[in-house]
Amino acid sequence: MIRAVTFDAAGTLLAPAEAVGDTYARTAARFGISVRAADVDAAFRRALAEAPPLAFPGVAAHELARRERDWWRAVVRAALGAAASPDGFEACFDALFAHYATPGAWRVYADARPCLEAARARGLLTAVVSNFDRRLPSLLDGLGLSRAVDRVLWSTQVGAAKPAVAIFAAAAAALGVDVGEICHVGDDVRADVGGARAAGASALYLDRSGRTPGALVTLDRLLEALDADQP
Repeated sequence: MIRAVTFDAAGTLLAPAEAVGDTYARTAARFGISVRAADVDAAFRRALAEAPPLAFPGVAAHELARRERDWWRAVVRAALGAAASPDGFEACFDALFAHYATPGAWRVYADARPCLEAARARGLLTAVVSNFDRRLPSLLDGLGLSRAVDRVLWSTQVGAAKPAVAIFAAAAAALGVDVGEICHVGDDVRADVGGARAAGASALYLDRSGRTPGALVTLDRLLEALDADQP
């Protein structure tokens, strides 16, 4: 029996307010770095896909902030490419890192809050489980989502990033349920669906493009999908 639903953050509950390439190119121009938005957008996606997990198990708490920034610095440098001159890069990176910590950099999907509220109204526990860093809690708070969930877990806090089993186990412990009583919802087949199922949870794939047969297209159908999945 499902007692809790956990949600991925970016791509599931929220998204950048504009294309990452546009934000990066505009910000880079302020620091003398000339790049094409489309090129940066593609390079950013590649950099994220090739980056190591955003988690640092065993690292002392006082060291985590530096590790997080170093991880994102490498992603941003790869996204900007050869145009990222030493003279302007650090200031550009600082501006981008600060920007994405603000609610204005993001938008909440229209179906997100109603879905969280409907799950709560049914008596389900809810949590956000995301491959993110320490900026996530204040970001969710600023977007008005914190009050709609019972727990927020992020990979650098837990020391494990999806699809690692450990982050789903941590979510179950935080919610006070067995991992088999969780259904996880996310937009990444490997990290969200594969990871949750490997941990012993159930999972629903959210494909907002509508290209995947059988996947959720919006969160409006979540409770219906949960009912259909119950024995």
